[in-house]
Amino acid sequence: MKQTHQLANRLREVVLNGTWIANTNYKAQLEGTDWKAVTTKIDALNSIAIIAQHIHYYIHGIKNVFEGGDLDIKDKFSFDFPPIESQLAWESFLSQFWKDTEKLVDLITNLPEEKLKHAFVDEKYGTYFRNIDGMIEHCYYHLGQIVLIKKLL
Repeated sequence: MKQTHQLANRLREVVLNGTWIANTNYKAQLEGTDWKAVTTKIDALNSIAIIAQHIHYYIHGIKNVFEGGDLDIKDKFSFDFPPIESQLAWESFLSQFWKDTEKLVDLITNLPEEKLKHAFVDEKYGTYFRNIDGMIEHCYYHLGQIVLIKKLL
């Protein structure tokens, strides 16, 4: 199997439908949740909604590069989002999160294999492979937080 397909499958697994690594995924954890619960903060922890938006922020930003756009995301803004104030707003966010992830999975799948070795936007960011792989690991890290916060709630 091509490396691009393996990476795409790993991203699909952590966000949309897999259970192999964490025995769950973002979609399983977030679909059907109440907006009031996911926006509830416990002490100094980020809310589930903020963590999900944080992950989507990076998926959307990287997808933009794959589609020929600029890398216009910045770490310092990766937790700055308008508050979610209704169930409809939460469900709308989730819908966009799933769509952007599905699109990025398709883009990674169709990426020429040799592109994985190329610099991602600028050499200081490393290669395409490093950015895709790092994003997947980042997703798992925050998925664990979501699972624990749900238990605390």
